Formats: sequence, structure tokens, C-alpha cells
Amino acid sequence: MTLFVGTSGWQYKDWRGVLYPAGMPQRLWLEEYAARFATVEVNNAFYRLPTWETFAAWRDRTPQDFVVAVKASRFLTHVKRLRDPEEPVHRLMSHAAGLGDRLGPVLLQLPPTLRADHGLLDDCLSCFPAGTRVAVEPRHDSWWTPAVRSVLERRGAALCWADVQARPVTPLWRTAEWGYVRFHVGRARLWPHYGRQSLQTWVRRLAATWPDDHEVYAYFNNDPHAAAVLDAPVFARAGTAAGLTVSRTPQRLPSDTEAAANS
Repeated sequence: MTLFVGTSGWQYKDWRGVLYPAGMPQRLWLEEYAARFATVEVNNAFYRLPTWETFAAWRDRTPQDFVVAVKASRFLTHVKRLRDPEEPVHRLMSHAAGLGDRLGPVLLQLPPTLRADHGLLDDCLSCFPAGTRVAVEPRHDSWWTPAVRSVLERRGAALCWADVQARPVTPLWRTAEWGYVRFHVGRARLWPHYGRQSLQTWVRRLAATWPDDHEVYAYFNNDPHAAAVLDAPVFARAGTAAGLTVSRTPQRLPSDTEAAANS
């Protein structure tokens, strides 16, 4: 299994001095991030869909092997609530096309108040261009039905495995030939970090579910206090120790260098 490990976004000011050298201007953060990680989930596309030109600029600023997952606009998921999906899906995909070969999965995170409607979900997924990898993150328990699972499997869409407080909050269904995992908040003493044992448990779950020639994307959304950029390499090392092929993560952070200098 190839495990792509990254974070949900890269523009967090409290990552300065941890992932980004203290004196580095913010306009260079994407290049620095992409030199250390091989994938990112663009979380802010949920709030405001970037233009084609912005996506294209990100493509030009990142290495050839870099993968960008895109969280779908809230207009589709929270305003329209999956209804009349053709135009918002077309707009999303036409903008994201600016990424070219950097474009990875698209994430549909559904509102916690949206109850299950497998017909709506099927209609929405049918609007995506053939070959698009779509991950779906429902957040209402009514979605955990055989009918919903069948829609995901038929459309080749991955159920997003979500973790909150170091436990799965979704069924561990494998609905596609690839996987998608989001780490929202851990239970380690320094909030919102994850503990090493919790991350090792997740590695075992993934390794037991997907064979060697499949791909899984994992993103840390616990961005406060730079938890995401500190937890992601721990998770990646656990994956490597388990025999998985893992994308690059930081081997050494600017904060490590500064700590060594002050010790």
C-alpha cells in the first residue's frame, strides 16, 4: 500500500518556527511545505473556491510528484445540500482543473445536520467526470446503511474514515480501490495532538484493509499548535515501520534545529 500523508492546509501562522523557519515570508510557505510533504488537502476551498488561475499557480509552485486533494465548496454540500449538483460540481472541477496532474481526490464533507439520502448522493456523484476520485465524509449517523454503502461502491467513491478523539466516528467500510482518512483531533495530553499508540493502531487498520498496490490518502486536520505537522511524520514513520510505502514527510523541522541550538 502507498500511503500519502499530509495536512489539511498549509497557511497557519502558528506553524511559523515549527514547519517554517521563523524568518521565512508567508508567500514562500507553499514551496517549503511541498519540499517536506508530498500532498496537501486544500481545506479553505470549502469556504471560498479558488479560481482556475490560483489552482494553476499552485501547480506551478509545487514539485511534479505533489498531490493536491480539494475539499468541495460548501455551496455544494452545505448550501445546496447536494441538491441540483450539476452546476456546482462543474464549477468545482473546472476551477480545480488548473492543478493539472497535481489534482488528487475531491472531498465532500457533508453537514452534520444532513440526514441520509442515498438518491441525492448518487445524483451528486454521477456529476463528477469519469476517473475523479471522490471521498465522502458524512457526519450524521443515518448514513450508515447498506443503501449508502452500495452507492459509494457503485460509484467508486471512498468513504472517508474520520477520527475524532482517537477513535473512528465512521464505519470502516472499504468502498473503493483507494482510501481516504482524516484526523480531526487526538487525545494526547497536549491538545489536539495524537498519541503514538493511536497512530500505530490506524496504520494497522489501513494495512489490514488495502493491499500493497493500492493508495490511501491521510490528512491531519488538527492544525492548532502545529499538532498536524508534528503528528504527520510520527504517523508516516509508523507506516514505514509496518512495511508500507509512505510519501515524504519532514525528517527534521526548523523547531528541532532551534531546540538543539538552545540546548
